[in-house]
Amino acid sequence: MTEKDIKIEDEETLEESHVEETDKETEEVGTSEDAEASAEDTEEEKDPLEKVQEEAAELKDKWLRSVAEFDNYRKRTLKERAELILNGGEKFITAILPVLDDMERAIANGEKTDDPEVLREGMLLIYQKFMKTLEAQGVSKIETENADFDTDVHEAVAMVPGMGDDKKGKVIDCLQQGYKLNDKVIRHAKVAVGQ
Repeated sequence: MTEKDIKIEDEETLEESHVEETDKETEEVGTSEDAEASAEDTEEEKDPLEKVQEEAAELKDKWLRSVAEFDNYRKRTLKERAELILNGGEKFITAILPVLDDMERAIANGEKTDDPEVLREGMLLIYQKFMKTLEAQGVSKIETENADFDTDVHEAVAMVPGMGDDKKGKVIDCLQQGYKLNDKVIRHAKVAVGQ
């Protein structure tokens, strides 16, 4: 064999070994890619299940918090309602206490005087103060003088015949005054109505 033949043979051997190395690298790369792909497939298979479980746990936590929050709200409103029932009239009672003080003073001073006019004047002042206090709390009288009979605010306790056509269906007399609290009737006015 000549040198030239040896060189060609060496080159062929080199080429074959290079091809074999490239094939091995390709196989290794393919094997590692297959391993990574199968690992990703396994992760993808686990991920949806894990995601669903995480979402379920998160939703359960939110639901439990909402239920607890609503329960606390219900207890708080029941407590506030009980307090309102027990102490709801406190504002009103506080407002009328000065009128009570005036009445006590009038009674004490009434024993010192024999003049009925002084007593009458004192009673009138106390009445006016009391009515102003009621109006400040939203209480108002139901008007009955020359009013048309209205079943929403009046209660007919008597029918008065022979009053004429102009008095028919009108309030003739008020037997008991009616009152509203903030436009809600709390006591109907008892009236006599013309027939």
